[in-house]
Amino acid sequence: MTDTHETSLTEQEDINTQKTDNFSQEIMNLPRAGFWMRFWAYVIDALIVGSISRLFIKPIFRLLDIPIDSSGIFSPFTVIDSIVFFGYFFIMTLLFAQTLGKMVMGVHVISLTRDKLDWKTLLFREWIGRYISAFFFLGYIVVAFNPRKQGFHDMFSDTAVLLDKER
Repeated sequence: MTDTHETSLTEQEDINTQKTDNFSQEIMNLPRAGFWMRFWAYVIDALIVGSISRLFIKPIFRLLDIPIDSSGIFSPFTVIDSIVFFGYFFIMTLLFAQTLGKMVMGVHVISLTRDKLDWKTLLFREWIGRYISAFFFLGYIVVAFNPRKQGFHDMFSDTAVLLDKER
């Protein structure tokens, strides 16, 4: 009975590995978004987040007589502005697999290891991964030269940005 049980476990592992390999192979063949598509999507998103800051956060700070100067990375305005920035990318990508900029440019984010993006992957991608990519700036530039068109934040979080099928 133990041999049969072990055999069925091995067969199940083989089936799971085959499904993962097929999933990975399918993903590898999908068209990826290159540097310029992603760059312009980011510019659109930066304009949106900047507008949110100028239309809502700054007026609220002025109304409450809280200083807006960004003299340090832990000033109240910088902290709130950063939360809005990262929150926008995190929530939009979690809910829609794309931000408004990505929607306009016709691209979306997928997980390379799961059927659906989960909050842990996105938290790492959008917060820690982006911080690392921005700190080294090359983390974004590498998209132009990487055959898989992934930035550091994509590589670290096992994600990719694909072109929408409609385009």
